[in-house]
Order: sequence, then structure tokens, then C-alpha cells
Amino acid sequence: MDILQQLNQIAQERDLPLEELQRELEESLAVAYKRFVGASGEVSVKLDPRKGWTASVEKEVVGIVSEPSYQMSLLDARKRNPDAEIGDFIPTEVDPNRFGRIAAQTAKQVLSQKLREAETRRIHDVFHEKIGEVVTGVVSRRDGQSVYVQVNRVEAELPRREQVPTEPYRPNDRIRVYVYKVDDSQRRLRVIVSRTHPNLLRKLFELEVPEISQGVVVIRSVAREPGQRSKVAVTSTDERVDAIGACIGPRGSRVQAIVDELYDEKIDVVPFSEDPRTFITDALSPAKVNSLKLNEAEKSAYVVVPDSQLSLAIGKGGQNVRLAARLTEWKIDIRSESQAAGEGKK
Repeated sequence: MDILQQLNQIAQERDLPLEELQRELEESLAVAYKRFVGASGEVSVKLDPRKGWTASVEKEVVGIVSEPSYQMSLLDARKRNPDAEIGDFIPTEVDPNRFGRIAAQTAKQVLSQKLREAETRRIHDVFHEKIGEVVTGVVSRRDGQSVYVQVNRVEAELPRREQVPTEPYRPNDRIRVYVYKVDDSQRRLRVIVSRTHPNLLRKLFELEVPEISQGVVVIRSVAREPGQRSKVAVTSTDERVDAIGACIGPRGSRVQAIVDELYDEKIDVVPFSEDPRTFITDALSPAKVNSLKLNEAEKSAYVVVPDSQLSLAIGKGGQNVRLAARLTEWKIDIRSESQAAGEGKK
């Protein structure tokens, strides 16, 4: 009864249909036993989780029995069927315990195969339409450099390249992750999720700001240095709605919820503009811009800021200007007033 108990337990734990598991196991046990004894007739195995299991072998009627596992004498055959002839096959019950090790090994193989299939099916069901979306999960464990996040009973992998170095990923932490892809290049399906993808930020804004999900406020561009700082350019399709105000929320509550989710990543929300001058000026916020010259052919901007604003405009390690350049898709060259004067340009 060990196999049957195991079958029941696995079916319940893994949410698998018991009948399907049972049928697979019956067929596999029959094939394994037939191969083991070398029978030429059919072998059938029946499992009943409530009563136990039975096994039946079609024994060939022969003149001289050399292998009783799958042969039967004409005399014995005619006790069962008076019309039996040599060459006939007579279904005969056999003691299931004779299966011994074959049953245990076969059951183990079948069950692990079924569990792999069930896991694949569950991954497919849970994540089929989730690629490109944000899901909530719980950090379950670390393995090597990867962190695993439990989402709807499926473990998704957060590889090192998709992790933010400053985030802790403690077991049982609830986090939101961006479903990056389902990878089937290896033996089993792997769900790869990300905390660094710019679309994680985009999707978090969609979740927090109703006006974005309604299409009234549109995110036009996102630039992100994960764990440190991001810039988001937004616009409104309704002149009565303030896109910046909608994203920031009452007393900053909406943007703060996203900052908290991203472990204090700083987020600048700036207005998008079709006019590159205006867009670049706003993208360099919080720094003030004195003047800028555009080179349309090279898509580059020469920006002059007050001396006191230079370090703010460039940002720590060049971060502010780097993000502004990515957000606007313009190359940005910043000079202070005194530097510009020294170069003979004002």
C-alpha cells in the first residue's frame, strides 16, 4: 500500500488529478513488469487507492512450461477454459508483491515525471499571460547567486543580473517582481523575474495611479538606475488632469508607495514635452538651466547652468545628466556659466 499512500499524498499536495496519476502508474507498472519477466501476452495492473492493487498477466498456453511467470500448461489452462489450446493467452492474476523492486523504481520514475509535467503545466497556467506584468510574491530562498520568489505556488527565479545590489531579499519578504520571461532552454521551465527592469517602475506606476491605468495620464519615457534613482516623463490626455500631481498623489502618497516598494529608490516625475528644449530643461530637474543650444543633426544639447547648480545638474557620479539623457534620448553636454564663458560661448 506504500505506493498508493504516496500517490494519494502527492495528488493532494501538488493539486494533481488522482485518476491521471493512477492511470499513468498502472500503464508504467504493466510495461515494466512485462519487460522484466519477458512476457509476450498483455500485462495489466489496476490500482484502487481504497482497496489496494491487483495485477494480471496473460499467460501463454505451452506444451512445456519453462517460465511460470508468463507461461501456463495446457492442463492448467483447460481448468480455466475447457476450449483452451496451445498458443492461447489466459489472463491470470499474479501476486502484486512479486513486482517488488520493479514497482518501487517504476513508481518513483513515473511520479517524478508527472510532477515535472505538473510543475510545467502550473508554471504555464500561472505565467502564460503574465509576461511583461508585475506580480507579488514572497522571497522563499537563496540558491547560489539566485533568489527564489514564491508566486502562486510556483517558484520564480530572480537571477543576480536582475537583482538590485542594495536590496536585502530576506526570506518571507513580500516583493513585487516584473515577469521578464519563461525560459524553456533547459530541462525544466524557469520563470525569470526582474527587479531592475525599467518596466517594473512603469508597471508600479500603473498599479498605484488610476489615471495611468485609465489612459488619462501616459508614461512617455522611463530612465532608471535601479536602487538609486529614476526619472519618469508623463503627460496628460485631458487638460483638466495634472499628470505630475496624479503621479505624485495626495501629499506624495502614490510616489512614496513606489519608493517604499523599491527600497528608497529616488524617483523624479517630470512633464513630457514634444519640444526638446522644454523636455531637456525639465529632465535636468531639480537643477535650473540658464540656456541650451541644440544640434539637431547629432541630437545633442549644449546646456549652461548657474555655477551653483553645476554639481546638482550633473548629479552624483554623473547620474542626473545620465538619466536625463536616457529619458530624452538626447546627448547632453553641461557647462557652468564660468566654464561656458571660458570656452567663449554664452
